[in-house]
Amino acid sequence: MSLPERSANVVLNFLRKRQDEEQVAATVPRGIRVYAIGDIHGRADLLMRLLDMVTEDAKAAPGPVNYLVYLGDYVDRGLHSRQVIDIMIGGPPATFGAVHLRGNHEATFEEFLTNPAVGPGWFKFGGLATLHSYGVQIPSGLTQQERIAYAQQELRKAMPPSHVSFLSHLRPSLTIGDYFFTHAGIKPGVPLNRQDRDDMLWIREEFLTSNTDHGKVVVHGHTISELPEIRSNRIGIDTGAYASGRLTCLVLEGDRRRFIATER
Repeated sequence: MSLPERSANVVLNFLRKRQDEEQVAATVPRGIRVYAIGDIHGRADLLMRLLDMVTEDAKAAPGPVNYLVYLGDYVDRGLHSRQVIDIMIGGPPATFGAVHLRGNHEATFEEFLTNPAVGPGWFKFGGLATLHSYGVQIPSGLTQQERIAYAQQELRKAMPPSHVSFLSHLRPSLTIGDYFFTHAGIKPGVPLNRQDRDDMLWIREEFLTSNTDHGKVVVHGHTISELPEIRSNRIGIDTGAYASGRLTCLVLEGDRRRFIATER
């Protein structure tokens, strides 16, 4: 067995073990099954593969109403951000509902359309890949200011109105039963209904290291881990899909948790 195959088997065994063992107090309402999907980052290929897996999973156990909850960061880094948004605009699989949350990458992407000041930072953390997916190629020989102005102008031309609308309607958070879904996390000690939107997009260590009971189990992405991170107060499912090939989905039904994931 090759090293990649052995690594894949270790991951799948871990996820199966979690699927068999996870029995928790937190629940989603009876008759609802939630499929929460972590950070996609331009990997349309993995998204399509995972949606096929999710669809087959739902068919194998019919009955509940199925909801997809996307945790944000659909764009940047991977090469097919435009295609990822096309997939989402095309609607969920038959018999599924879908909720799309905003990630910090979508927030910056949207802001760049009107505010060139965010350009340098966005370019550094993945925005150039998003520009490429929309067919925007920045000519060489331009100053930094000229590069940003050119990219902004061409991106505005290239983006379909449906994509602009999609970005503007993303939600900051969602509550289902005993779970609170958001992109990055929350500020400990602040009631869930008073959370700052920037914290839900960007927060890391203060949230990740907290043992505070938030009143709900927070399901989030934003911070990469090799495997899902399960704590008493949070579940992190950003497994670095753009680089690892592992796009992770958390499945919640009743008081059960399990995982579905792609592999290279």
